[in-house]
Amino acid sequence: MMSCPFKPRWERRKDARPQELLDAALDHFVARGFAATRLDDVAKSAGVSKGTLYLYFSSKEELFKAVVRESIVPLLGEAESLIEQYEGNSEELFRLVMTTWWENVGASKLSGLPKLMTAEAGNFPELAKFYQEEVVDRGEKLVATMLKRGIARGEIREMDLELAPRILVAPMIMMMLWKHSNGVCFVEPEKLGGYLDFYIDMALRSVLIDKPIN
Repeated sequence: MMSCPFKPRWERRKDARPQELLDAALDHFVARGFAATRLDDVAKSAGVSKGTLYLYFSSKEELFKAVVRESIVPLLGEAESLIEQYEGNSEELFRLVMTTWWENVGASKLSGLPKLMTAEAGNFPELAKFYQEEVVDRGEKLVATMLKRGIARGEIREMDLELAPRILVAPMIMMMLWKHSNGVCFVEPEKLGGYLDFYIDMALRSVLIDKPIN
């Protein structure tokens, strides 16, 4: 008797299950929000049973944390390494960090997570605390490190390194919120690139020491 050359999906791709679950979870969290996302639906989208999902993630909260830790957190680590190793000037570094962040997060499905947290933080304070510590605080520290580097090089003026990162990050967050909004602040997707370019130029004019921006 010949054996079947193809194994069932759940057997053939056992090692891929966690990532498939995370991908499906991200889709549902972005589309529906945290409260309305059902683990049954996530499991179904990933092609597994709800029981299989629980083998990897003990709750919806843990699933959400895993999505953040496996998607956004590594990108923060890459940006931190880039800043630490970069040898060019502060203008080039700022442009590179902001455009890369937009390409990897702002232009992807991950851009829906800031809106989710903004909308549901009040109902899920523990998740909000987790996101603040894992993403927001680390992102602001990353920008502060970039500014501190520029100050030490004599390329960026002295400034409050607690307030400045928050102000510089805010427009990027708003871009992501607008991308997932149909309200009065909605910006057409094709105009977001121009918005990003304008933001970077304006930000650089505010922090660089007496240097015109091309």
